[in-house]
Amino acid sequence: MSLHSSDEENGKHSPIPSKDGDDAISFSSNNNNNNNNNNTLPKLENKGQHDTEEAIRQTHDDVSSIASSELPQGRSLGMMSAVFIMANRIVGTGVFATTGTILGQSGSVGMSLLYWLIGSIVAFTGYFVYAEFASAMPRNGGELNYLEKVYRKPKFLVASMYGAQALLLGQAAGNAYTAGQYFIRAGGTESREWAAKGIGIAILLAALIAHGTLLKWGVRFQNALGLIKFFILLLITFAGFAALAGHVKLEQKPRNFENAFEGSRNDIYGISQCIYNAIWSYVGYSNVFYAMGEVRNPIRTMRYAGPIALLVITILYELVQIAYFAAVPKEDVLQSKQIIAALFFKNVFGEKSARALSVFVALSAVANVFSVVFSQGRLNQALGRDGLVPFSKFFASNRPFKAPLAGVSWHVAMTLIIMLGPPAGDAYNFVLNLSSYPLNVVNSAVGLGLLSVYLSQRFRPQWAKDWSAPIRATLPIALFYTLVSMFLVVVPWIAPKRASDAVYETLWYALAPAVSIGIFALGAAYWLLWHQILPRVGHYKLEQRAETLSDGTKIVTFEKVYK
Repeated sequence: MSLHSSDEENGKHSPIPSKDGDDAISFSSNNNNNNNNNNTLPKLENKGQHDTEEAIRQTHDDVSSIASSELPQGRSLGMMSAVFIMANRIVGTGVFATTGTILGQSGSVGMSLLYWLIGSIVAFTGYFVYAEFASAMPRNGGELNYLEKVYRKPKFLVASMYGAQALLLGQAAGNAYTAGQYFIRAGGTESREWAAKGIGIAILLAALIAHGTLLKWGVRFQNALGLIKFFILLLITFAGFAALAGHVKLEQKPRNFENAFEGSRNDIYGISQCIYNAIWSYVGYSNVFYAMGEVRNPIRTMRYAGPIALLVITILYELVQIAYFAAVPKEDVLQSKQIIAALFFKNVFGEKSARALSVFVALSAVANVFSVVFSQGRLNQALGRDGLVPFSKFFASNRPFKAPLAGVSWHVAMTLIIMLGPPAGDAYNFVLNLSSYPLNVVNSAVGLGLLSVYLSQRFRPQWAKDWSAPIRATLPIALFYTLVSMFLVVVPWIAPKRASDAVYETLWYALAPAVSIGIFALGAAYWLLWHQILPRVGHYKLEQRAETLSDGTKIVTFEKVYK
């Protein structure tokens, strides 16, 4: 289906027909003064019913592909870059800081090791669910594309709700702050809140410069940090073997593997929180899909990059946990909070070595920040290219460095607000938890959408009847992942049974999920105003048009067509 274009002041654009054929977006040509120079597609009313439905389905694909065409920077990311985009996002500070939390919630060393394995299984299933969608739509934007594909009515509602949480939450705040803490510890002093936050600011600004102005060098630096990260995990692993042989700087060797399952908890709250935290340590398996429009040979890359990254990380995660328990007494692990890796270094290498090696852990957190800023900047750009957010051309632009500077800058700004706004304690923990809960809601929606393609033809929605994807997740994997994601949506609403399990000291335990729902509702309110109320009050309808910005970026815009 061809689109007729005409030159305009900011570039070239042409009207795009509706995804579903309702009258909010025009299918027919008109002679309104605002559109005298535009040619629209012919009316569909004269077609037969089957032809009309086929045209509408084809129209949806055309609309979706306008903002997903190859970007001006082209497909420059290879297999190694794809692996590290995921690995740097997955391996942040969780493997260095979450051990004590999971041990406390599971009750035993043996169960805590099993939960780390469960987290890996969920990550593998999630990767293949996302890969099926991405193999059919290899474009930047990740879940945004999949949600637009699946949830078509009401038009743009789900995408607007998704856009609200994507724009307003800063995913990199926790690791930026933690990196500052480890850098300070490496200097031999106690971690101070504002000193750590000051280092976090520097890290975020460095990521902004690298990914907003120096695209290729930013990726290369990110890959180099990824190599350092794997070196750290290997170092801990081999040091763990030495600890198992008794080479620790302690008067008494830890005996954590004797009666490894003694004290295991079987209450629903403990189990659910363990699964939640273990899965959170693998979050990032979907990171490469935000930049899939920039990946060379995307199908081949997806087949290998994800499984390689996840398999290596799973093995290293388990070995690192075993290393910790081989060198750090159980009581110290439970009290470690965010310094388990530092305790390990101290017990194996001594205090001076612990300080030096804390730098490497800090660099791991830095790599995570760079990876998050890289992907979230592209997600913000995709929202702009689809015309779904205010100032969409600003977010969509690749000017002036052929990189998504606007999208990256916005995410860094939101991250700085989240990191600097609340003081340490309950308020800070709340804003960090606020960044995690919406991901589970989105994962559930993506999983439910994919399940529909595995229904019989009779029960499939219209968009799924001719579904074809080079990579298939299979029904069992899609079902398992969806159920787990929905479980994680419910878990934060369960009240803790013990005071020691409480997420906050003074705040309501379910505050983060409640506010997250409010953010989605804010996106729905924006959609209601933008797409329903204002057009009715102003007596116009919104018509999608394809446009090319002066930097070569292809976008979708919404123009008012007055009745």
